[in-house]
Amino acid sequence: MNKVLHFTLPSETAINKNIKRILLVEDNPDELELIQLAFNELGIPHEVYVIEDGQQAVDYLFGAGEFGGPKQPYNPDIAFLDLKLPKLSGFEVLKMMRENPHTMHIPVVIFTSSSMQVDILAAYELGVNSLITKPINANEFMACVKAAGTYWLQWNHPPPDN
Repeated sequence: MNKVLHFTLPSETAINKNIKRILLVEDNPDELELIQLAFNELGIPHEVYVIEDGQQAVDYLFGAGEFGGPKQPYNPDIAFLDLKLPKLSGFEVLKMMRENPHTMHIPVVIFTSSSMQVDILAAYELGVNSLITKPINANEFMACVKAAGTYWLQWNHPPPDN
């Protein structure tokens, strides 16, 4: 299942270019809910496109499969990517993103339950911008997402070609 979730502040009159586009690739419904709640609490106008498997993420990013056709999806301002996904792993998605000129500069944050050194090293070798191990405690999980969201959505400057 994939869906677009729009969140804007009630008084926000920003035009679309001021709304941050987030690609969230996560297959755990409980974590999806917490992540979306944390993003909403930031107060930053944004749109979240939720994808629950690696193949759909690749199709979305490259305008293939159900996302093919004349209307190509916009590149997200940031991609939050889990490592353990159905169909294609987060590593495979990241590798394809970094090999393609259309997606190679999209900031990618791996948000994973893994804290294995081999996974961390592999992610950085593939060009991840940041890797965060998901806290187990719900309050810490939300605080972590808020901190990452604030940095990537408010303070970071995405590449000009995004």
